[in-house]
Amino acid sequence: MPDTGLHPEATHTAATEHFDVLIVGAGISGVGAAYHLTTQRPGTSFVVLEALHSFGGTWLTHKYPGIRSDSDLYTFGYRFKPWVGPPIAAASEILNYMGEVIAENGLAPHIRYNHAIHSAAWDSDAKLWTLEATDTATGQRRRFTCNFLWMCQGYYRHAEGYTPEWPGMEKFQGQVVHPQTWPKGLDYAGKRVIVIGSGASAATIVPAMAGRAGHVTLLQRSPTWFRIGRNGIDIADQLRELNVDESWVHEIVRRKILFEQAKFTARSFSEPEKVAEELLANVRAIVGEDYDIGTHFTPRYRPWHQRLAYVPDGDLFQAVAAGTASVVTDEIECFTPAGIKLKSGQELEADLIVTATGFELNVLGDIAFTIDGRPLAFHETVTYRGMMFTGVPNMAWVFGYFRASWTLRADLVGDFVCRLLAEMEQRGARQVEVALRPEDHNMPLLPWIDPENFNPGYLMRGMHLLPKRGDKPEWQHNQDYWREKDEFPAIDLKDAAFVYS
Repeated sequence: MPDTGLHPEATHTAATEHFDVLIVGAGISGVGAAYHLTTQRPGTSFVVLEALHSFGGTWLTHKYPGIRSDSDLYTFGYRFKPWVGPPIAAASEILNYMGEVIAENGLAPHIRYNHAIHSAAWDSDAKLWTLEATDTATGQRRRFTCNFLWMCQGYYRHAEGYTPEWPGMEKFQGQVVHPQTWPKGLDYAGKRVIVIGSGASAATIVPAMAGRAGHVTLLQRSPTWFRIGRNGIDIADQLRELNVDESWVHEIVRRKILFEQAKFTARSFSEPEKVAEELLANVRAIVGEDYDIGTHFTPRYRPWHQRLAYVPDGDLFQAVAAGTASVVTDEIECFTPAGIKLKSGQELEADLIVTATGFELNVLGDIAFTIDGRPLAFHETVTYRGMMFTGVPNMAWVFGYFRASWTLRADLVGDFVCRLLAEMEQRGARQVEVALRPEDHNMPLLPWIDPENFNPGYLMRGMHLLPKRGDKPEWQHNQDYWREKDEFPAIDLKDAAFVYS
């Protein structure tokens, strides 16, 4: 949730509103959190504060051509809401799905849109969080208190993307846009387009623009791994032909996908060369034997060292094979009035340059946090399973998986928070926080994630802002859904790591 400033001209409403739980963000995590509270903790008062004018987060803010999921909706969708469309879905389809969840579960009255949160202050005497926000539609300041704070704001800034500062950018006479701030009505018909980047956004934008643009060039410093397959699932089609209930289809397909993903991820560690050759063979089958796959589609890292996106029906590679798109693998020396000069000496001319160069990490929604009047040094805390933090009472954070769908972990955290609230109620406790146990005090403290395990640019740029992890499973953000789906329900809330008062 972006901080829009202090708004000194704004005025407070007379009353402070209090809720048992306050959820920050109405994206995929926040809507899921609201559902879990409604179904698992009936009677709990809660509110969802969202800075934007509607729900959806990423799927609302991103307007670039072809915007779609980069993982399947059977696992990116909620476990409680069957997905009935193609596995890779457009943003509009995902928004419709989320809207149905809100309508079917009566969540709309709990959501406050256009509420930008500026600060969150914990008071140990009152055992309360106090949040200051601005209603951006009216300019009025709002104050909320809550017993428990559930951070579902996502992991990157919606209002801005990451664009490196290349020499000469101001000289370029065409237009430069970032996918996160795509201008409404941008007409690229017949234009020469350069898309800088090699991740999921670039792989989506290039085939979506190819054919309508004059030509699209994907300019990458180094290639990325992609998986190719049809945008459909055979077993789902077969089950539907047999008139199997959609809830059964959803669960069966989810389990099949998760099982296959786990096997594939394990193979990417145990036999990376073989997995790499399989991925490249799928690309070669589309672009042809004569294409320079070694230069343009063979990454420097093993599969799954960074997020591996799915290319439905191989549309990116189909565009390359058709000649409506091309790939250049090189580094940028500078921008020129006509386009981009590369370090090899080659010059690329363009009318439009798209910088699909990544995210800016968002840490706790860029909200100013204080604990008993002291600014929260989030990077000095230690994470408990990637969702609670030492020295931060009555707060949980949803940070999803890198190698599986985000929502899988959002659902697990939802179950955990509801169990934790029930444990507090049973104990008569008004406060809970996690703390290192005596046996943990000599534990090595390490970066949030091992760069040798996973190292996308946005995490590497922002690692210094994130909490530390330990070398024990409970003190780190695990990336293994197959372990966590069993470990999370078995978390002992009476363990000494949880301190109640």
